[in-house]
Amino acid sequence: MTLLSATPNTLLGATQQQARDGRIFASLGIALIGTILLTISAKISVPVWPVPFTLQSFAVAFLAAAFGARIGLLTVVLYIAEGMSGLPVFASGGGPAYILGPTGGFIIGWLFMAYLIGMAADKGASTSFTKLFGAMVLGDAASFALGFLWLIAMAGGAAWIDQDNILISAFAKAVQPFVIWDLLKMALAALTVAGAWQLVKSRRA
Repeated sequence: MTLLSATPNTLLGATQQQARDGRIFASLGIALIGTILLTISAKISVPVWPVPFTLQSFAVAFLAAAFGARIGLLTVVLYIAEGMSGLPVFASGGGPAYILGPTGGFIIGWLFMAYLIGMAADKGASTSFTKLFGAMVLGDAASFALGFLWLIAMAGGAAWIDQDNILISAFAKAVQPFVIWDLLKMALAALTVAGAWQLVKSRRA
């Protein structure tokens, strides 16, 4: 198994194993396609400040579970690199300044999110909605934690946060409004991947 190959426990790995004609996308190509899906999910957003509502966490969870830790993490790395280069792949543009803005911590947090979910998928979590959903919630929580700490670190003097109560204000603006929606997105992502895995298994039989 190469460094960028998908394990047989993932949707990508199962599909690659089933392919007998040799026409399989290279891992880099798969990751680049994933960055396109992430970009599309970023553009489906509600522009709330300082952190907009988007479908990106759903896309990260879905891609990591479908690709596994190696290619899932590569996908997020390439996506962040595209944004850092100035390509408008994020919700409101791109460039280094965007990463240094209020949402930067959440974006970087997707690296941990993709790895945690991808590792769970590599170990067979895709066969169980409950296990996969649990891994997605854990990964999403890691992204939220880094995003929250990032906001606190850069909150000094920011007009969008209550300077007299930074912790509660940051939580109220950047975490609390997203919790229920992200739980629903993780449930949908887990249901989609687990359902697709059952379809793959039925075709194998």
